[in-house]
Amino acid sequence: MYFFLSNLSLLDLCYTTSSIPRMLVNLWGPHKTITYVGCVIQLFAFLFVGGIECILLSVMAYDRFVAVCKALHYLTIMQPQLCLQLAAFAWLSGIANSILMSPLTMSLGRCGHRRINHFVCEMPAIIRISCVDTGRVEGLAFFLAIPIVLVPLTTILVSYGFIASAVLRIQSAAGRQKAFNTCSSHLVVVSLFYSTIIYMYMQPGNMASQDQGKFLTLFYCLVTPTLNPFIYTLRNKDVKGATRKVLGKDPCSLLDAGGH
Repeated sequence: MYFFLSNLSLLDLCYTTSSIPRMLVNLWGPHKTITYVGCVIQLFAFLFVGGIECILLSVMAYDRFVAVCKALHYLTIMQPQLCLQLAAFAWLSGIANSILMSPLTMSLGRCGHRRINHFVCEMPAIIRISCVDTGRVEGLAFFLAIPIVLVPLTTILVSYGFIASAVLRIQSAAGRQKAFNTCSSHLVVVSLFYSTIIYMYMQPGNMASQDQGKFLTLFYCLVTPTLNPFIYTLRNKDVKGATRKVLGKDPCSLLDAGGH
């Protein structure tokens, strides 16, 4: 379980480092520009990391399904070799997604238009400034979204369907609470990530307005990666205990926390 969380943390780091530094320079600096190579790298990074995260979240849902529904066989099923294979599949899928879509997107004719009305070089923003028919690229993007977005999302929904069924059969309240704690943080992350990705990339003709696109990009580039560590760690028993100790009303607890 923690192996997949470490992969997710690395992806969040890639998201922020590939876009936020350049974004801050453009927001506060006098020259709001980016080189062609920088734009290509940024687009490649978005498609690469986004593809990985879609599949990795479905792998994590399966991991939780095994942890809840087949707890006694968890170590037998989720062996290190299988975990490595699942993680490698997610990373290779992200590479394939970016290798296919980045050249096609950047090859679209722009008829001299070089002004991108956006914070970053992402696919919908680049498609908007094209002066040629973009139907082929948009069609391929929608087609690739089936194995990259919809199939993993279906896997997540099916996994949590089985988990919900198993939780409802648990007799003790403590057991149900433990199962809920195992899955709730992942469900929050899935909801935040998939809602923005589906809205951005699976609408015909990229119907999202430019202002909506900017807000959603900022959301999944900055807000979601920032929230993910808090969402996961606040469900950790040790972290919750330390938080209660620090935020407790007893002044001695604050002194103890500071002393340690």
